[in-house]
Amino acid sequence: MAVSGARPRVAWASDAAFTRGRLVPEAEGTRSAFRRDCDRIIHSTAFRRLKHKTQVFVFHEGDHYRTRLTHTLEVAQIARSIARALGLDEDLAEALALAHDLGHPPFAHAGERALDACMADHGGFDHNAQSLRVVTRLERRYAEFDGLNLTWETLEGIAKHNGPLTDRAGASLRDPEAPLPHAIRAHSAVQDLELWTHAGPEAQVAAISDDIAYDVHDLDDGLRAGLFTLDELAPLPLVGEVLAEVRGLWPGLEEGRVIHEVMRRLITRFVEDVVRESEGRARAAGVGSSYDVRMLAAPLVAFSAGMRTAEAAVKGFLFPHMYRHARVNRIMDEAQQVVRDLFAHFRAEPQDMPSDWRLEGAADDRMARRVADYIAGMTDRYALDQHARFFDTTPELR
Repeated sequence: MAVSGARPRVAWASDAAFTRGRLVPEAEGTRSAFRRDCDRIIHSTAFRRLKHKTQVFVFHEGDHYRTRLTHTLEVAQIARSIARALGLDEDLAEALALAHDLGHPPFAHAGERALDACMADHGGFDHNAQSLRVVTRLERRYAEFDGLNLTWETLEGIAKHNGPLTDRAGASLRDPEAPLPHAIRAHSAVQDLELWTHAGPEAQVAAISDDIAYDVHDLDDGLRAGLFTLDELAPLPLVGEVLAEVRGLWPGLEEGRVIHEVMRRLITRFVEDVVRESEGRARAAGVGSSYDVRMLAAPLVAFSAGMRTAEAAVKGFLFPHMYRHARVNRIMDEAQQVVRDLFAHFRAEPQDMPSDWRLEGAADDRMARRVADYIAGMTDRYALDQHARFFDTTPELR
C-alpha cells in the first residue's frame, strides 16, 4: 500500500481556521495557526538544546548515534508521512512531533529518574509535563507573553502525549491517589485542556510516530554499538521477516547496507499498518470531526492487533539488550549521580545559578522547582561542565 501521496483532507482532521485559539490572542497573518506553532518550536532555545541531549548514548559515544534532536526530526518526518496519508493537518502533526521531547533533561531517562527522585517531596518530575512547562512558561523571548503562546490544539497534544490524564471527574488515571504532574496542574488553572479526553488525531499521529522512530532507530543504534547482532533479531516477529526478505533479495550484501534496508522497510511496514488501521477505525466509528475522535473510548490512530504484537516484541527485546545493557547502565548510573549532585548543590547554593534563575526568598517547593527547571534545561555537556565546577571529580561517562 503506497502512502506517499497527499490525500484530500478528511472530515475528522483538525482545521487551523477553526482553532480554539491561543491564551493570548494574536492575529495569525499569512501562515496558518498550526504552521506558526511549528515554526515557533523550531526557533525556541529548548529545541536547539536537544542537539546535545542524550537519546540512549551520551554525546561523545560517537557522532552517528541519535540525539534527542535527530530523534525528534525523525519523529517529525514519520508524523508528516502518516498525517499526509490520512488527510490530516501535517503542520499540527509536525509541531507536536517537534515539541514532544522539549522537556527531557540531560542523560535521557536516567536524568529524568534522578530528577523525579530529587523532586519526590515537591511534586515530582515528568518529562512530558515539562515539555508543556517549557512552551507555556520557561521560554521567555516574546514581549507579550511567557512561553510560545501555542494554540490550544498543540498544547492539548503535548499534555496528552500518552493519552488521557484524568477521568471525567478529574481523578488521575495513573494513580487516583497521586496528583497530576506539577506543570499540568499549573497550566490547568489557567486553561482547560480537557485532560479526560483523548488527544486530537494529529497528536495521536505524533505519539505513534514517536514509538515507530525509537523502536526502529534504537535497533539501528544498538546494532551500530555492538550491543546485539542481526542474527539475534531474526527470531523477532516482523523484524525477522524483513531481515530474511532483505537477505533473500541481496545475498552477500555488506552488513551496513543490510541494516539500513531492514530499518527503512520496518518504518514503511509500521506506517502502512497505522494508515490502514486508522482508516478502518474511522470508518467503523463514523467519525466526522476531530471532536468525535477525542470522544472515542480508544485511540483512533493505532497499530493493528498483529502489528501491536510485533511492536511489543521489539520493545521487549530492546529493554534487556539495550536499555538495561550493563554498558549503558553503568554510564547512566553515573549520569544519575551527576544530576543528583547538581540538584543538591543548587538547592544549597542557589546563588551559583545564573542571575535570571535565582528566586530570592522563594518558598521551598517553588525553589526546588526552579532548580529542577534549570537542570532539566541543561545539555549533557553543560551538566558535566557545571558538575566539574563544583565537585572535585566528575565521571567521564564512557
